[in-house]
Amino acid sequence: MTENDEQRQTLTNGQGVPVLTYLQGVREGHPWADLAEVVGPDPVESIVAGMSGWAVSGSVELGEQLLRRGARVMRHAHEMRRDLVACPPPADWSSRALGNGLRAVPCDLDADAVFPAWRAAFPADHPDHHRGSEEEVLNERLAPMLAGSVLGPVLPCSALVVDETDCVVAGAIVTNRDGLPWIADVFRRPGARYAGLGANLLRRVLGSAAADGLADVSLVVSDANPARRVYEKLGFQLTGTSLTVVVP
Repeated sequence: MTENDEQRQTLTNGQGVPVLTYLQGVREGHPWADLAEVVGPDPVESIVAGMSGWAVSGSVELGEQLLRRGARVMRHAHEMRRDLVACPPPADWSSRALGNGLRAVPCDLDADAVFPAWRAAFPADHPDHHRGSEEEVLNERLAPMLAGSVLGPVLPCSALVVDETDCVVAGAIVTNRDGLPWIADVFRRPGARYAGLGANLLRRVLGSAAADGLADVSLVVSDANPARRVYEKLGFQLTGTSLTVVVP
């Protein structure tokens, strides 16, 4: 049994039969059934009856069944994995130059210092735009992620990028998510100066992860996010697709 298994919650139907297991959390103010797995017959009725207002992340099939019952889409995403053993990153990736006077630093700065670049990376028309006020998004999303209180502790292979004035312009945050190395976020400021920076930063992070002995790294990318093509070029492979919906 893994740590992930030990933490899973179970939803039962009216007869007490388990129909769904999940990891419980909070997402955009909703109680969240993450990594939901169907384990019994007809889970939709039990979800609608017992989890109104919850966000549920699971298979496309489960999500579509809930959509037919009035749920709304929160996120359609693809999980991807990069094998660092069978296909190790080139040796020079961990020291790859970032150019334009930019340099990588450890991911240990306060959330306030990281927030401006992180917020700018996801404008209103971006598929991963974070709704809410600046204060809400900082305190409810970025700060907990950097503190390790959501998605697990931040790993040493994570990195931020700063310019010549020591202002953060990009970052790649890797966490230990229930024993799984997980790229929780990759971001960079918009603008021509930073074109290609995200891919180069990811190369450094993957090289460092391999040097630290990690066997693989996984992530989730939204269906409409063009960054998926970058991940594919860096050796990430599709492992699954999920829908996150809000139960009516």
